[in-house]
Amino acid sequence: MSIPKELRYSEEHEWVKVDGNKVSVGITDFAQHELGDIVFVELPEVGAEIQANEPFGSVESVKTVSELYAPVSGKIVEINENLNDSPELVNESPYENAWMIVVELSNESELEGLLTAEQYEEMINQD
Repeated sequence: MSIPKELRYSEEHEWVKVDGNKVSVGITDFAQHELGDIVFVELPEVGAEIQANEPFGSVESVKTVSELYAPVSGKIVEINENLNDSPELVNESPYENAWMIVVELSNESELEGLLTAEQYEEMINQD
């Protein structure tokens, strides 16, 4: 199970890669493994405002549909269009090719509430 050290994590199994006042968001290797084969990804529109801990989209797998929860608040400045035609990228490359959205942060202090790789690993090992 891959948990890159340079990323931050939410308790809802989203990862966050910080780049200045923008962050890329996706779901973790653990989450995609638990969901099984991803067949559809629903993402918001560019320009939409999202709020931390509120749903911003969903992923559908052969097993279930799961909400995606925003790890941070801000404005969506980019979405990964590749996931429309290739939702399986979430299973094949959850950290590299299957980022879902890029968010311009409205409150950078929310990053402090996210888990480190070590904390995230500890959390999933307790389940």
